[in-house]
Amino acid sequence: MKNKLLNLPRFYKQLIMLIVDVLVLLFAVWFSFALRLGEPWPIEYMQANWWLFVMIPAIAIPLFIKLGLYRAVLQYMGIKVFTSSFLAISITSLIVGFVMMIFREADLPRSVIFIFWFVSNTLVITSRFLFKGILYSWDNFVNDRKAVIIYGAGRAGAQLIESLRKSHDYAPVAFIDDDESKKGTIINYTHVYGFKDLRYVIKKRKAKVLLLAIPSMSEIKKKELLKKLSKYPIEVKVLPSVSSIVNGEVSIESIKKVKVEDILGRLPVEPKQSLLKKNITGKNVMITGAGGSIGSELCRQILDLSPKKVILFDHSEFNLYSIHHELSKSKKRAQIIPVLADVTDAKKVSKIIHEECVHTIYHAAAYKHVPMVEMNAVEGVYNNAVGTFNVAVAAHKNGVENLVLISTDKAVRPTNVMGASKRFAELVLQALHKKKSKTCFSMVRFGNVLDSAGSVVPLFRSQILNGGPVTVTHRDVTRYFMSIPEAVQLVLQAGAMAKGGDVFVLDMGEPIRILDLAYRMVHLSGLTPIDEENPDGDIKIKVTGLRPGEKLYEELLIGDDVVQSNHPRIMQATEVDLEWVEVEKSIKIIHKAHEQHDEQSVRSLLLKNVDGYKPAEN
Repeated sequence: MKNKLLNLPRFYKQLIMLIVDVLVLLFAVWFSFALRLGEPWPIEYMQANWWLFVMIPAIAIPLFIKLGLYRAVLQYMGIKVFTSSFLAISITSLIVGFVMMIFREADLPRSVIFIFWFVSNTLVITSRFLFKGILYSWDNFVNDRKAVIIYGAGRAGAQLIESLRKSHDYAPVAFIDDDESKKGTIINYTHVYGFKDLRYVIKKRKAKVLLLAIPSMSEIKKKELLKKLSKYPIEVKVLPSVSSIVNGEVSIESIKKVKVEDILGRLPVEPKQSLLKKNITGKNVMITGAGGSIGSELCRQILDLSPKKVILFDHSEFNLYSIHHELSKSKKRAQIIPVLADVTDAKKVSKIIHEECVHTIYHAAAYKHVPMVEMNAVEGVYNNAVGTFNVAVAAHKNGVENLVLISTDKAVRPTNVMGASKRFAELVLQALHKKKSKTCFSMVRFGNVLDSAGSVVPLFRSQILNGGPVTVTHRDVTRYFMSIPEAVQLVLQAGAMAKGGDVFVLDMGEPIRILDLAYRMVHLSGLTPIDEENPDGDIKIKVTGLRPGEKLYEELLIGDDVVQSNHPRIMQATEVDLEWVEVEKSIKIIHKAHEQHDEQSVRSLLLKNVDGYKPAEN
């Protein structure tokens, strides 16, 4: 019933209030007679003065309309209700009193008009607050809405709670604020608690969502707060910005979910525009693996930097269609060319580079899922090593200006085939650079990117959505994490700083323990993990054991010869390399092993040529 009333068009709500006011006025007339004469039903007096029951509503209702009483939104009513009611009923009472004096109604006690003025004002105002209380304030009794805590009892929080009261999904139950002076106060019928009371409020009020309503808070403080909140079993959402308050846009639609990167405590550095544009603006740019998680973000950011052409190179039809369809909707004027092909097809790669006069290549095509490549070593090495060889040689022969290889932290002292194959891909570029190529070859290493294909974050999100268990391979396993947009920005800037043969290493910040990440993601979903302290939780976290080739922790450097570049988040490393003759000989071995499905030859080659490669099973 309540939801039906809330969903009615405004005209019908106004009509209902008008009918209620008519009934209130009629009741006030009767009650005034009853109070004055001391009888519950003074029939003879009321029959003699029946005209009052017609005249009073006939005068008061038009005055209510004229003075805007029905334009005042019930949910946000304030002083307007008092002033309109007092003025309308006062005028009505004066008119009725004037009529009484003219027609000398002897059987009508004069004091009835004064009693009516007081009773009708009280009832008209009270009826509105009563309806507001029923419709908008008693949300705690609505079972089909999520109980919500608002963090921040300031202006933004007060505005937000007004929007929430109109929502069919959320019911505000409490404020949380760090200001001790606000603790214990009540704002918009909602109690304010301190931060120390958060766990108590979540449990007592059965809250499922916490809305962070402090848009003026700095990013550093917000990330610190979000890390604290990630320890509590409640889903956290935030308001976007201070501008939303200034523009009056604070509403339920302004709320956004907290992303995993928000709780990792890492603040991106503002990119240098000159570096971003250097190898892209006005040039023909090719991205291999264009439909992948890194490749697609490369395409988006490159398109924003005004290239002449963007060549999308991918062997997955669906991925290529998806990124081409997305970019085609952009208003940017660059020519977008989709190429459905494989980097292991050397002739096709060279043909496309030559025909499209490519100036810059970002080589992101690779098999990167560690257990999958471990189980398919020949195909993994063939794609990652031979594919890179084909792209690099084609770039060298066709005079491409720059080639940037997207590498990985798993290429450092690898314990798996995937990491070793990526390190060999680096060796290809380093060896070709030594041949005095016109192409500037460089490679960029970084760790895990959030929400990339095969990343632990989408896996955890899917597992939580399905009710668990959340699987962690080891209690102590750690990984570096970075958002995809930040990683791509740094790749573009690193490539622009390259002089040839450079191995760039991105500053990934502090490594994150995967078990801690699992707990945070469970909490941010509004659920509790099942453990010894909480056996009645919602999601079980299961330790499954390290997978084939998996490390407990990752490294970004092989040696200690590292220098800081001109960018605070980009370093340069000096690594041991191979001669080009050795690289060509190795590529022939990989080709032969691929034809014969000879896994042992591939593994032996990696052991021989990749410094620090120690397979985990040995």
